[in-house]
Amino acid sequence: MKILKEIVIFNFRHRTVFKKCPFNLYYRSMSSLKNAEEISSLRFAEIPVENIRNFSIIAHVDHGKSTLADRILEITGAIKKNVENKQVLDRLQVERERGITVKAQSASIIYNYKGTDYLLNLIDTPGHVDFSNEVSRSLAACQGVVLLVDANQGVQAQTVANFYLAFTQELAVIPVLNKIDLKNADPDGVAIQLQNLFGIDKKDVLKVSAKVGTGVAEVLHAVIERVPHPPANRLLPLQAILFDSWHDRFRGVFGLFYIANGKISVGDNIRWVNAQKEYQVKSLGVLTPEELPVSELAAGQVGFVTCNMRDRKDAIMGDTVVLTENPAEALPGLMKSKPMVFAGVYPLDQSQHPLLRSAIERLTLNDSAVSVIIDSSPALGQGWRLGFLGLLHLEVFSQRLEQEYGAHAILTTPNVTYKVVIKGSKNISALGGSELHISNPATFPDPNIITEMYEPIVKATIITPDTYLGSVLSLCMERRGQQETAVNIDNSRVLLKFTFPLSEIIVDFHDRLKSVSSGFASFDYEDAGYIPSNLVKIAILLNGIEVEELSSIVHSSRAVDLGKRMCHKLVEIVPRQQFQIAVQAKVGGKIIARDNIKPYRKDVTAKLYGGDVTRRMKLLKRQAEGKKKLRMIGNIALPRETFIEILKR
Repeated sequence: MKILKEIVIFNFRHRTVFKKCPFNLYYRSMSSLKNAEEISSLRFAEIPVENIRNFSIIAHVDHGKSTLADRILEITGAIKKNVENKQVLDRLQVERERGITVKAQSASIIYNYKGTDYLLNLIDTPGHVDFSNEVSRSLAACQGVVLLVDANQGVQAQTVANFYLAFTQELAVIPVLNKIDLKNADPDGVAIQLQNLFGIDKKDVLKVSAKVGTGVAEVLHAVIERVPHPPANRLLPLQAILFDSWHDRFRGVFGLFYIANGKISVGDNIRWVNAQKEYQVKSLGVLTPEELPVSELAAGQVGFVTCNMRDRKDAIMGDTVVLTENPAEALPGLMKSKPMVFAGVYPLDQSQHPLLRSAIERLTLNDSAVSVIIDSSPALGQGWRLGFLGLLHLEVFSQRLEQEYGAHAILTTPNVTYKVVIKGSKNISALGGSELHISNPATFPDPNIITEMYEPIVKATIITPDTYLGSVLSLCMERRGQQETAVNIDNSRVLLKFTFPLSEIIVDFHDRLKSVSSGFASFDYEDAGYIPSNLVKIAILLNGIEVEELSSIVHSSRAVDLGKRMCHKLVEIVPRQQFQIAVQAKVGGKIIARDNIKPYRKDVTAKLYGGDVTRRMKLLKRQAEGKKKLRMIGNIALPRETFIEILKR
């Protein structure tokens, strides 16, 4: 009989072979590992509700959330101390490349404080405004937050937004100043800003340097002392709320839950209340931050559940899970995020449609803020119209499609959703209702039947040094902004409140703001509904024929400028023909811009070697008549690559 002498260990998480070892050593190491996991899982199970603390780290982008999370994981022994421990919870390639957090990640850690073990469920959240939905979902599983502020930069726009997000949910707020070891840090001045804006006592503000670890232990002590334990009861029937999910090709859908009441064990039959589906629990675990299997999760804890769910659409964010045998009422669901920016997504080739569809389904499971509507284009074929929270959200989604799933896609120019009200019952039945939401210019109705038009607006918060106040105000007025308030935070910084049309800020407003303020201004916004507006549809004509895919919806004050720019770009991109092509921009029945694409010129007189001039004039006249006739009957066939180039711009 052949004896197995060597075994290959396969890492299922990363799909790679990472180690070869003798079978007997592997057996002993796996046995010891299993015992270690059992001991760890027992420690998690033994901790009472009174010793559990669920908290998030919230801050403006680049204020050091991930670095603070690294130091906390090191102090609690969740990871080994290492100089290479950077962005441990940022596991996506796009996060490491861009240096930002785009996906909230949790870690359950045990910390001994004054001789008592405490279970700390830490959630590291993004800081950019485009990922605020990740913050709001994370706060649903928390009773407190660590509000991190850069002692060098001070309070920023997203700091204000995150504070009020936590304040309205009545969570305990622990203010922490980071980067106090920097030369230009002003912890006392920033503490005064916190007091002026939020009424936070300077005595309650902690001062740390997450990079070197100074003061991080005091943050953990403050979490234990100031954050209340979860209001959970383990004797009640099971109630667990889903606040994150992801997909594994071998084990199906993973659901990350906050257990509000009761207990859940492996083998239990559970029911998803909103999805109306029943499953059997196959495995349970906690993230430490690595996956640690457990046999039971109890009220107050945060952990993941697998139940052989294969249909990704059943994992509805905010859904409540209960026991089939002993059901309970559903918990209040999470506030659904509202997409602000829309873009068309199409495969490079229609043969790649199934691959792209599967990639979008898996990625939207992990990013529930993206809305998906099936769409089609005569030029680009079958595709989807996706809704995002902002332009960076769109860019990150596209990058994740390519990096994580190898799906290459064409993304059209982003736009927003407008609202129009039409008149006449006959028109209403034909178009599907008196109030229409328009996110695709091709569906914009005839202006003659429109009675009212609305465009989305946002309430924006801008914090800028007073040195750049004039430039910032000029930019805001240029983008049709309406100033509401202006408050001095301290002697050198001003907080501005503006109302903007969403279409004016989604593309390049943030970049322009950073440019005019030398990078010192910060920007945050939130949805503020719709306001009446004078909107027009710009139609693009090539040789008198309207090309629907190139149309766009804009405010009437922007129509002429945008029409001229579109015509100029098309002259550069559209292939030349044997005849002159007129490129026109039209609003209603009026041409607002025009440019010409020059034709190829054939020298029909090259064969002449002499003779009377009338022969030369005859050939030129015949050529002119031929081009005139060709222009009347010629069709302009735009290549797919031309549409791609235009839509990308």
